[in-house]
Amino acid sequence: MFDLVTVGHLAIDSIILPKIASPLRTLGGPPTYTSIAAAKLGAKVSIISKVGGDFKSEYLEWLKANDVDLSGLKQVKDAATTRFTLTYTKDQPRLQLENRAPNISPQDIPDSLQTKAVHVASIASEVQYPAIAKLQRLTEIVSLDPQGFVRTFDKNGNTRLQRWKANQALSHINVYKSSSREIGMVARARKLPLAMREIRDHGPKIVMVTQGMKGTTLLMDNEFYHVPACEPRVFRDPTGAGDVFVGAFLAEYLRGKEPGWCACVGSAASSFVVEDIGPAAFGRKKEVYRRARKIYEKGLKQLSL
Repeated sequence: MFDLVTVGHLAIDSIILPKIASPLRTLGGPPTYTSIAAAKLGAKVSIISKVGGDFKSEYLEWLKANDVDLSGLKQVKDAATTRFTLTYTKDQPRLQLENRAPNISPQDIPDSLQTKAVHVASIASEVQYPAIAKLQRLTEIVSLDPQGFVRTFDKNGNTRLQRWKANQALSHINVYKSSSREIGMVARARKLPLAMREIRDHGPKIVMVTQGMKGTTLLMDNEFYHVPACEPRVFRDPTGAGDVFVGAFLAEYLRGKEPGWCACVGSAASSFVVEDIGPAAFGRKKEVYRRARKIYEKGLKQLSL
């Protein structure tokens, strides 16, 4: 029995940062960041993903060394692994799709899957509705980050946002997390409180919207709360911060902790990963809890929205 299974593509990221001359290639994708964040907090984690024949064995060994079960990973020899180039400037980050691995279908999800929770984290529309519906039948808690569903790519791989008609999929979701830009592509309402309530009304009991260093807005029990961002010691690379947030959140939520505390742990965990490039920096359990307590003890701010 797993605590958390993350469904979506592993990726190979080329990260371009200011003041660094050449792209830095790293392992990426939500199954990497979400799974390791949860594993660092003691959760038993696995992934359901597909990669190509170009996926290096050293990546597999590194994931195993970080306590990620790979029994649900399929390597398609004649396909290419999903690859992105992420360019960070002072303006909005630019995301370019270089390659895309095959879709993850219901047939890729074992009928015998045993897990307390599943996190669906598509990055290039590789997980479709039938797979989400099957996952909901196999576990009690399904979490969703819609990032891959609200992306479309031109012939050169350049990314832009698109609307996603998510009503049917959201009816299978318990926990929803997205960025403030992405929720605007899922909900019809423009104002954040109305958009979050709209998402909630379709099914999810918990709705979270991350806003970088502005913190996270949390909707639960018909009340809004502001969870401050945890200040990192140094800020180098934002890649994967949202995936780490939800991985840490779910690890605590599955222990029966209240959502406010879980969100503080998510904020704390994400403050570690941005301190290095790619999935290189994950705080130890005690360190994550220490930062989380500093936020939690100040008290979550209830919002009148």
